[in-house]
Order: sequence, then C-alpha cells, then structure tokens
Amino acid sequence: MPAKQEIIAFLDGRNGVTARRDIARAFGLKGADRAKLRALLKEMEAEGSIDLKAGKRVAKSGDMPPVAPIDVMSVDDDGDLLCMPAGWRGDDEPPMIRLSARAAGKQKPAPGVGDRLLARLKPAGDDGYEAEIIRAVGKGAHRFLAVYRKDRRGGVAEPVERRARNSFTIEKGDEAGAKDGDLVWVETKNARGYGPQRGRIRTIEGHIEDRDAFSTIALANHRIPIEFPASVMQEAEKARHPTLGSREDLRSLPLFTIDPADAKDHDDAVFAAPDETPGNEGGFRVIVAIADVSHFVKAGGALDKEAQKRGNSVYLPDRVVPMLPERLSNDLCSLRVDEDRPCLAVELFIDAGGQKRSHRFLRAMMRSAAKLSYEDAQKIIDGGKADPEIKDAVTHLYAAFKARWTERMRRAPLDLDLPERKIVLGKDGVVEKIVKRERFDAHRVIEEFMILANVAAAETLERARTPLIYRVHDQPDAEKLEATRTYLEGLNYSLVKGDSVRPGNFNQLLKIAEGRDEKEMVSEIVLRSQSQAVYDTENRGHFGLNLPRYAHFTSPIRRYADLTVHRALVKAGKLGAGGQTETEANSLGDIAEQISDLERRAMAAEREASDRYLAEYLADREGVEFDARIRGVTRFGLFVMLDETGADGFIPMRFIGDERFRFEEGEHALIGESTGGVYRLGQPVRVRLAEATPLTGGLRFDMLSDPLPGERRGKKRGGKKTTRRKSKKTAKKRTPKKRRGKSNAKPRAD
Repeated sequence: MPAKQEIIAFLDGRNGVTARRDIARAFGLKGADRAKLRALLKEMEAEGSIDLKAGKRVAKSGDMPPVAPIDVMSVDDDGDLLCMPAGWRGDDEPPMIRLSARAAGKQKPAPGVGDRLLARLKPAGDDGYEAEIIRAVGKGAHRFLAVYRKDRRGGVAEPVERRARNSFTIEKGDEAGAKDGDLVWVETKNARGYGPQRGRIRTIEGHIEDRDAFSTIALANHRIPIEFPASVMQEAEKARHPTLGSREDLRSLPLFTIDPADAKDHDDAVFAAPDETPGNEGGFRVIVAIADVSHFVKAGGALDKEAQKRGNSVYLPDRVVPMLPERLSNDLCSLRVDEDRPCLAVELFIDAGGQKRSHRFLRAMMRSAAKLSYEDAQKIIDGGKADPEIKDAVTHLYAAFKARWTERMRRAPLDLDLPERKIVLGKDGVVEKIVKRERFDAHRVIEEFMILANVAAAETLERARTPLIYRVHDQPDAEKLEATRTYLEGLNYSLVKGDSVRPGNFNQLLKIAEGRDEKEMVSEIVLRSQSQAVYDTENRGHFGLNLPRYAHFTSPIRRYADLTVHRALVKAGKLGAGGQTETEANSLGDIAEQISDLERRAMAAEREASDRYLAEYLADREGVEFDARIRGVTRFGLFVMLDETGADGFIPMRFIGDERFRFEEGEHALIGESTGGVYRLGQPVRVRLAEATPLTGGLRFDMLSDPLPGERRGKKRGGKKTTRRKSKKTAKKRTPKKRRGKSNAKPRAD
C-alpha cells in the first residue's frame, strides 16, 4: 500500500488530478488491495489533503491543484482571458479558468491566445477558477474544432467551442485542402499578445452545411466514435440466433414490448397474469424479458471490446450512435413481433400489497406478440379496444402496477418529476418544434417493473456472491446538504437536521412548495443537492430510488453495465455459455470507473448538440421576450432556462439591473448593493433574447424583471453591517442597459 505522501506525489505528476484506477495501476494494487486503497483515499479526504470526485476521480484538495499550467483559449469582451488546464484529457468539459485583464496586463509581454502560463488557481464558486500568473512557460498548441472560411490570404478558422471566441488566421500552405465551410481540426501556432491569432488545419471533419453538422461537432468535440472497426462488423455479421436447446420456451406467452413510437430497437418485453399459486390470492406473476445480448457478445471479443470502449449508446436529436452495430441492436437483439428471439428473463411473484414474494432468472426463447407505443398501451389501460390476449396482458400488468404503486408509496423514492422536452426535426433536418414529453401511466408501469427487475438482479448476484457492477446513487454530501438546508431556511422551508435526510424528506418539501407555487424553484435546489449516480463494485445503495441495492440489467443493447450483469447472472445461475469470466470479474472495478466517465461524456455530447439545435431554432427570434427561470448564479452573471423550449442561456453581469450586484455563493443569489434586491436560483423571470449563436450553441439574454425585494446590506468600516431596511417594490419592467459588445460565449452552468 503506498504512503500518503507517495499518492500526493503521484497526483502532482498528473497535474493534481487523476482516476482512482490509475493510482491502483501505478502501485500494482489488485483485488482486496483496491478496497484498502479506497479506505486510504477516504481517510486522506477526511484529512483535507485530497478530494474524491464523482466518477472515481481523485484530486488534490481544491479540485484543481493550487498551482498548475494553463493554456489561454480566448479573450472575452472585457479583455479577460479564458483558459483551460494544459493538456486536458478528460471526457467531461474542463473547468472554466478566468485570468482578469488587469492581472494579464501586469505581465510583459502581455499573454494572448495560445500562450501557456504557470498560474495560481483560486476557486470562483460555480464558475470555475480565477488565475494569477506566476510566469509564462511558452506556447501550448491547443487543438480545437472550427469552421474554415476561405479568403484571399488563406482563410480564417472560427472555433465552435463556446469559450474560444477568437478567430484564427490560416495562412496559405496551412489549409490542408480545406474548403470554405468545412469543419476542421485546428492547432494553434505562434500566438502573440492580443493581435491576430494563427493556426494550422490538421484534419477535415465535415461541412457546416451538412444537415447533421451540429451532432457531428458534439461527437467530434467529445471524441465519440461513430464508425465500427472492420473486425467488429465481421464478428457481428457472423452472429446467429441460438436454438431452443436447454432454454425455457416462453413463445406461447403473449409477451409484448412498450416503447416510444419512433423506437427502432426493442430490448425489453413484459407479461403479467394473476398468480395461481396457493396462498397468494390477489397476487400477480410478472415476467420481464430482456434481449440476450450475452449470447452474441462474448467477453474479450471484438464486439465486447468496442462496446466497453463506447460504454453506452448516445442519443442526439438527429441520430443514435449505438453501442453495438445495427446487426445486433436493430436485428438479432431486437424483440420483433412474431419472430423467435433469445432472452434472459426474470419471473416475479408479487402479492396483493405489491411486495415481491420471490423471483427467478431464466434463459429462454420468446416471441413478441405485439409492439405497442406508450400511447397504444395507455389507450388499452383507459379501456380502448385491442386484441383480447394483449388487452388481458396489459390490464393485468396495470393491475400489478397499482399494487406495486402502494409499495412504492411506502418506500417513498425521490419524486422530482422534472419536465422533459423533445426536439422534433423536420425532413430537412431543421428543428420543427420543441414539445414537452407527455407522461402516461404506461410510462410509470414500465419504469416500475424495470426497477423491480434491476433490484432482483442485484439480490440474485449478492446471494450467489458473484462480482457485479451496481448502479450507485450516494447520499447527498454533508457539506452540500448543509448549504441546501441554509438556503431553504431563507425561503421559509425547513429540512430535517443532521445527515439522516431521506428522499421522503425532500418529497415533503416539494409538496409544500407545490402549494406555494414554488415547486420548480425548490426542485432545482433539491436536484443540486444530490450526488451524481455512478457505476461501482462497492454497493452504497441508491438514494434517489430509496433502495439498498440496485444494478442495471434491463438495457444491455445500450449500456455496457447491463451486459456485465447479464453475464454475471448467466454464471451465477449456471445458464449456459457466455457467462462472466474470471478476467472480467477481476476487471469490474476498472470497468465501472470507465463506463461512469463514458456516461458523463455521452450526456455532455447530447446536451451540446441539443444546445446548438435550440440556438438555431431561436436564431430568428432575437428581440423576443420569454418567460424563464434562473438555473445558475455565478459572479459573472445568471444562467436561465426558457419555460417554452427548455433552452439554456446566459445573462452577463453588466446586463443585469440598474445597480451593482454582488455574488453571494452560500445564498445562490446576486444581491443589489444599493437596494438589496435579489436574483436567486429558481426565481421566475422575464428575459429578452439578445443574441443566438448556433455554431457554439450560445444564447445571450437581457434581464427584464426587477429583482425580488431584499434588504439593504451596506457595510461600515470594520466590516459591521449597517441597519437593514427593505427596498420598495417596482412593478414595471426595466429597459436593459445599452449593450457594450457581443458575447458568443456561454460558460457551462455545471
């Protein structure tokens, strides 16, 4: 086991941050020693020498190291330099690092885009870090995606990253064959001060006028592979369905699928009927059948290695980038109507009160009797006509769901119920409309039984002592919880004291907030207090679902975690070939960390592509007013989300109010220094769209709403506060200050 000083030294060699698995590998730790390493790292975190972040990243205390090399990426309208950590290799977006124009001006010569600096870093609330230059250390060749615009002297590259707003001159000889409008990878070259920045084109990615350009940009920025290697495609083409053999035959049961109307793959099917077992009167027999991907994707094969490399499928507005080739995801593993398909199923027995009495896993052959959309299923639930056999099965499933709902109310999982929106594209690939996803009882039915199947998988593998990857949602961090409690008290809400907060406590708050017409605001606060769900071989339960154990089992086509659970179940139940190997079992810790990172990468790409489509949709509505809600508060301004479309945008500090505002991190608020007026997290506001930039996905707004009445908070000398008095309410809307310059950047709110 390494000494604590050795771990700190190792972190120093990684710019102060690395993955836990890299520490284990560096010191040759395997098996039980990894558990000891986790305990040692937690001890170091308690001492304050390191921070353990979501996804098993380990950082020296303070997230970023206090001193680190940084690369200057661009200059904002106020002359501040926007930077990123030098050599950033993470899949998630790097932290924002801001170097003020005043601090940069003290350095001779003044630093500019492309310069690499050694700097002291100071956390700046939710908006990243502030930098103080120690010294210049040369030029950092930053690589970025841009749109090439040809001119007489060569061309110009316009970066697509939000924070990199400077254009780069591409001289003749550095175009690499690029044509006007091409999406290109550019490398900075010989940057000097604040003058024109130069770069050279390395590769061509596509063209900005391609109908899928926004998704192409998102996928390229996050290095998400699109094409499958030839060896993977060859292995997929060789795959064949198994014969019945020792599998149980479920083909006579009317199993059916329920999916979105536009779904192309169907990897789960369900069936329900009254349980005829003596002693379970009023109970139900439910079967959840999942495509048997473990039969086709063997551990260590080409398909398996590629699936692990991708981690999950990525869902963008215009396409799906699958984890597995379409030969599997849309054909062999898709539970098509009237076609035999191998499956791994769980048979569940539920009593009249919704409690699970027992379950068993089986490898089987099934034949889907119907393909239903959620709308179709809801019509049957509401009494609509359908094939008698399917109508009976849907009716029984809904009855079993209502019994389960009683048990769910007792369990009281976290119930945020945040609205979801869908971007609908027209035939030309342009956004046609933004619609709210309608929630039916049919959605809840499927969700409830998928959750129950996942719980059964975790229970079975624990009993068999088979290694597995859990889906873990840890309890809220104590410090974050205390900050949430303090903030809620300021809004006249009371959250139970101590660290024993349960989901039901949050639900009670949300119920009170709904009565005050403040549910969305309080939901935002509750959401921010939560830990991030990750994959882990160490079970810490699932706080949001209020479950002691939980493992993803139901989507092996699109999540690698589920595939590992399938193999573990095959091994534990001695269900034939394709089970978990010893090599895989020993690697599950590393796999869990990797796919947690890949999940965040996919989410970032999905969000980035959606932002660009939304910005394009709103581009011709500049000057239009919208109802919105404050989603983030930083020292540089406010992030808002539009009620109509769910689009996120930014209001820089200089476009907020007619007075000077200061940032109060603990209160998630900007407070007026003259009137005490407040803009706080979750507050509904009226905004005007000032600028939309589809290329970067940036939206910039002007604030129209007055701040909430607050208390005057001036200070006397010596730091003592003056007497507070409430400001007067102002009902009319203000005219925003005159704009002092355009802003294409939209810092992340995360």
